Amino acid sequence: MHAIVISQPGGPEVLQWREVPDPRPAPGEVLIEVSAAGVNRADLMQRQGFYPPPPGASEIPGLECSGVITEVGEDVEGFAPGDEVCALLAGGGYAEKVAVPWEQVLRAPTGITPVEAASLPEVACTVWSNVFMEARLRRGETLLVHGGASGIGTFAIQLAKAFGSRVIATAGTAQKVASCLELGADEVINYREEDFAEKAKADVVLDIIGAKYLQKNIAVLNTGGRLAIIGLQGGAKGELDLGALLAKRASIHATGLRSRPVAEKGAIVRGVGENVWPLVEAGAVRPIVHAVVPMAEAAEAHRILESGDHIGKVLLAR
Repeated sequence: MHAIVISQPGGPEVLQWREVPDPRPAPGEVLIEVSAAGVNRADLMQRQGFYPPPPGASEIPGLECSGVITEVGEDVEGFAPGDEVCALLAGGGYAEKVAVPWEQVLRAPTGITPVEAASLPEVACTVWSNVFMEARLRRGETLLVHGGASGIGTFAIQLAKAFGSRVIATAGTAQKVASCLELGADEVINYREEDFAEKAKADVVLDIIGAKYLQKNIAVLNTGGRLAIIGLQGGAKGELDLGALLAKRASIHATGLRSRPVAEKGAIVRGVGENVWPLVEAGAVRPIVHAVVPMAEAAEAHRILESGDHIGKVLLAR
């Protein structure tokens, strides 16, 4: 088969479409013939040499895909060849085929295309696990989403609104502000023009920035608020006023998906299937796809993501 190989750490040009050995499903795994794969910021970090795959995972980038199951290993439950699916991966999505534990596989939602389905696993699992499982966002509470026009942001806005929450988002351009409002955000703050810490109050904050926003995120939390940190675009080390945290009886959660054990990923995937997929199939939450690029041209997809001009997801299609 062919797959994208990272020839050496570097810019998008190091992504090369090469012939590699076919994967085979181990016990508990299914083999998926890939239709499309999502492009995530973690892929850019892996390409640059900053985010190696977990032990035992494929060196091929790609943390989510859609496609058709062509083979199942021993001890697989609920799936068979011919099933149209999408999957959360530890790696290997930028390829014609990928093997993945069956617990991390979801039947593709009805009402969307096979390519669109590739835009969902990573964002759906990230938002569901952090905003709802960890931070326990409830109906009537307010969620602040940083990077509201990103893949995760566009999904978080829709999902929180579908569950009856108020949503505030941050964005950096007029076009992105308008897109967040169109998706249902109640308020959008242009962070280039206004200080969100002076305007927003929230029960839950979903943060992709990290250290740069740490003090401000604590400032916007209501009493009993929860801060979920899922990215470090603004640095990894910050200063924390524990007194402010104590006064608000607030909490901080910092989590990732890729390195979790299969059992934990499986629990998240099941939660998505039970709670999120019905909303996708009903049209209450929809995939937001900025661009679809041929898989062999993954370098161009990485350039699009690095530009920061995208709204929603960038996908690779075969």
